Amino acid sequence: GAPGAGKSTLAGDLAARLGALAVVMPMDGYHLDNAVLEARGLRARKGAPETFDVAGMVRDLERLRADEPEVLVPVFDRGLDLSRAAARVIGPQARIVLVEGNYLLLDRAPWEGLASFWDLTVMVSTPEPVLRARLVQRWLVQDHDLGAAEARAEGNDLRNARIVAAESRTADVAMSGL
Repeated sequence: GAPGAGKSTLAGDLAARLGALAVVMPMDGYHLDNAVLEARGLRARKGAPETFDVAGMVRDLERLRADEPEVLVPVFDRGLDLSRAAARVIGPQARIVLVEGNYLLLDRAPWEGLASFWDLTVMVSTPEPVLRARLVQRWLVQDHDLGAAEARAEGNDLRNARIVAAESRTADVAMSGL
């Protein structure tokens, strides 16, 4: 689903209900570092499909599929605006890995290569006015003033939401209204 749709909340709640059997693997951990984004002229588009290390995510998914006893995955720290390497341990007790993120169903290179990893897919859909309000609030919490928060939401996040809506494969399960 789109940024602000409720994916992280849903995945976290589901993992909590499933207990030690489940762990969340967030796509956001694979954000490129801000210095790399700056060098590539992509800093203003952070969060767009081209601003992630998809190959790194594929390597970690392959390791999980190979049943390695422990796979360390990165986690995005929104407060610091950066990914923390090896911040989450996925150990042998985790039989269910809930991978969540915007572009997991995106039907374009290199994202389409992820499809073979999914046993079940869920698309979380939220109306754009609700997304806009959530995204503006997300930026306000990060100490942006209202004008800057609205500009970030409209200029980047909602652009990314429209990419998700237009270019994602059909999910096994569609959810709305989160």
